[in-house]
Amino acid sequence: MNKLKTAKLFGNGLVPLSGSLAKRYNDCLAMLGVKPTALAQFSVDGLGWSPEIAEEKGENYYLNIGDANPNAIIISPSQKSKPVFMPSHSFDRDLMHAIFTAYDKQIRDITKDAALVIHLDQHVDAFYEPFDLLKYKNITVSFEVLNKLAQHQKEQRALIASFEKENNFIDRDLHHKLLKSAKEFGDLRFRKLDLENVSLKVNSFYTRAFGGVFLLRDFITPIMIFEDIEVFKKAIKDTNHDVMLFHKDHDELMNILESHDIAELDLKSAVKSDNYQRIKTHLFSEAIVNQEHPMDEIFGNPFLFKKYLNELDLETRKSLMGVELYLEKIALSNQTKMNDIVDKRYIKSLHRPHSSLEIEHQELIWKLLTKIAPVDPLHLYWYDKEQFYEAYNNWKTGYQDWVIASISKAITH
Repeated sequence: MNKLKTAKLFGNGLVPLSGSLAKRYNDCLAMLGVKPTALAQFSVDGLGWSPEIAEEKGENYYLNIGDANPNAIIISPSQKSKPVFMPSHSFDRDLMHAIFTAYDKQIRDITKDAALVIHLDQHVDAFYEPFDLLKYKNITVSFEVLNKLAQHQKEQRALIASFEKENNFIDRDLHHKLLKSAKEFGDLRFRKLDLENVSLKVNSFYTRAFGGVFLLRDFITPIMIFEDIEVFKKAIKDTNHDVMLFHKDHDELMNILESHDIAELDLKSAVKSDNYQRIKTHLFSEAIVNQEHPMDEIFGNPFLFKKYLNELDLETRKSLMGVELYLEKIALSNQTKMNDIVDKRYIKSLHRPHSSLEIEHQELIWKLLTKIAPVDPLHLYWYDKEQFYEAYNNWKTGYQDWVIASISKAITH
């Protein structure tokens, strides 16, 4: 991970916390019923998630109260526009952007001496089966200010209103209460501490609940796509819901995505793309045997590329170069079948979101396609960071370096 950190591909954009901010963060954890961290210094993302605390607890989603009740913590206005590294839903990043847009001034005011705990309420106390996800229609975001400042503000205002009535200004007991409130909480009269609930309409989305599920709702029949095969096997036994069910590895899923104008495939265009080159490089890196040269030299030197390609067995070579072979053959005869020549990993990974989809849905489908075929390291980094970091640790050292350089170049451009 050190190389990723040096390249600013891990932990970049996090907000460092220590001292009083770290104490406030622990107070927020206490509000959620989560044990405090023993760390004196750590950092958080836009959602208030800390990689250091996650490692300490051995739990990436320590902020959540079950899959149905995710939470967030705003400890600093610096979290605005920061990345969200461990989202529970595909819409979490947009949700935090909406919150900072709506309450920027209030957040700046509150975080001067307090913090915000954010609850994402799907109006479901707990999940019992995947079809509970069909209840996701409107999400209510509620806010709780640390140390109950909003409540103390109301009490302070009531004391002042009472002080200003008739001859109450000579009431020593009232004086004492006012001074005590001012010493403990400061002057709260004009603070912006009231944040009304935010409501968000949800259509299609991804959730990590039940091992990961995509719900595509904007079609004639809703489509649910599962990452966990065991959860899928249980779900297909249900006959009470009019929903199309698939596991992400089902070959027929790609046909459904195409027929519903959700995804599309144009091999002639795809073969010219950087996406294709990254995928081929990834598959080549897995196939290389008896490596004697650095990976970047093999990938960058056409002579070395051919050397190692020709050292592969015939079937592996044909699989690796299948896209080019198919396009050559289809130019001579339209009777050539793609599935007979092109590796399924190419067919799946070279699909892209249908051009008719809105940007929001395109991002969701990119995430789905990356889950289906996680063979483009750049897309894996963009759309599934958790899996990217897990996969990175298992890659060959030279390939790791090539991936870091490729992603850094893509981000720069």
